[in-house]
Amino acid sequence: MNDTHTEASESSKLVLPEDVLPVLPMRNIVLFPGVVLPLGIGRAQSVAAAQEAIRQERPIALLLQKDPENDAPGPDDLYPVGTVATVLRYVTTGDGGHHLIAQGEGRFRVREFLPDYPFLAARIERLEESTATGSELDARVLHLRQQAAEALSLLPQVPQELAQAIAHVEQPGALADLIANFLDLKADERQQILENIDVRSRLEQVSQFLSYRIEVMKLSQKIGEQTKEVMDRRQREYLLREQLKAIQQELGEGEEGNGELEALGHAIDEAHLPAEVEAVARKELRRLQRMPEGAGEYGMVRSYIDAILALPWAKETPERVDIGEARSILDEDHYDLDKIKRRILEHLAVHRLNPNGKSPILCFVGPPGVGKTSLGQSIARAMGRKFVRVSLGGVHDEAEIRGHRRTYIGALPGNILQALGKVEVRNPVMLLDEIDKLGAGGFHGDPAAALLEVLDPEQNRTFRDTYLAMPFDLSHVFFIATANVLDTIPGPLRDRMEIIP
Repeated sequence: MNDTHTEASESSKLVLPEDVLPVLPMRNIVLFPGVVLPLGIGRAQSVAAAQEAIRQERPIALLLQKDPENDAPGPDDLYPVGTVATVLRYVTTGDGGHHLIAQGEGRFRVREFLPDYPFLAARIERLEESTATGSELDARVLHLRQQAAEALSLLPQVPQELAQAIAHVEQPGALADLIANFLDLKADERQQILENIDVRSRLEQVSQFLSYRIEVMKLSQKIGEQTKEVMDRRQREYLLREQLKAIQQELGEGEEGNGELEALGHAIDEAHLPAEVEAVARKELRRLQRMPEGAGEYGMVRSYIDAILALPWAKETPERVDIGEARSILDEDHYDLDKIKRRILEHLAVHRLNPNGKSPILCFVGPPGVGKTSLGQSIARAMGRKFVRVSLGGVHDEAEIRGHRRTYIGALPGNILQALGKVEVRNPVMLLDEIDKLGAGGFHGDPAAALLEVLDPEQNRTFRDTYLAMPFDLSHVFFIATANVLDTIPGPLRDRMEIIP
């Protein structure tokens, strides 16, 4: 109690020279001249400075701290340029808080700090603004007013008093300070504007800051409108789907159909389709969702999606080629045939060393019943792959290899993709049986030409089935062919194969 009384007594005896003012350090707050601002203070030095200014009925000097985290700033911790302010009101709350309302009068620069005061005190030099006039300055003022009006139009619930104040401020420097006070700026950016004494330069500086904020607000408004548009569209789609669901329920075709379509959607999610294929499948599913079950095209679209999901786009069997085990399997399955078995083992050995090599297709030639198909099955066992057989006997239509157009009733993928769908892996051993009975080309196209594309390693990586209308990679399939006679095998196909009689 005695110490407090002594400090108050000593403070009451202080006499500040005319050019010395109490200094109030500010955290992240810059007060511009002409602006009224409420301030909260709590540090002992700040409270003493404010009370001394009130006691002597003098202004107070506001200086921004360089580091807002500093609780005991000294002269070196403050910017040298600040604002002289009049304390309009000082209030002490019941919880011990101190608040004052200050109005900025003008800029000042610190000449020196004085010691031996219970608060920061500095000898100051007031900074006067230039009073230059001219057409260029008037143009800058007009441009800044227009920018301010544009910024206010982008803000919601703008006080009418602010727009009126900006419109009626006549002094260029005061206009720049007023607009800078309401800009969303960092403390150091506000300090830059405060330290700018040249009015023309300050107008340009504030204009640049305001231009940036306008662009940010425009972009924010655009993003908000886009987000609202997306939300409105989704809400509209949701309402339409609910209405469609109600209509389908009235027609007795709602729940079961929706359940099937949801199952299709989950199947697409779990199929691990390539990006291009997944985009097409989802597009067709959306078409299906908008289509009544009784529509003629409903079954065609549904069959197309099922065909896409039936294909093994990524699933394959791990391959294991052990030449010793392969020899045992061939000996176990086939008696004698040493020459043929030796050639098969050589082929498998080459494949093991170079899995991506472009070797000829093995073609077993012989009369029916000599074991050509069983040789293919033995090769599949030896490689650890699945086996699938495609019969080519009597095939005379190119569509049976390449698939039908989707516009035809009952259209299906070609026999090659159908076989892959049945075996459910993309790397089986595929036996092309009776290739010598392939029909000749004619009105329905040339099936031999389509089969040549299937067997050509340069083309089958992007084999395009007419029904699927998307490329499918056949390069992982291990093809084997069989024939009864050689004479009827088309020449281009014979060139792609190694004949083993």
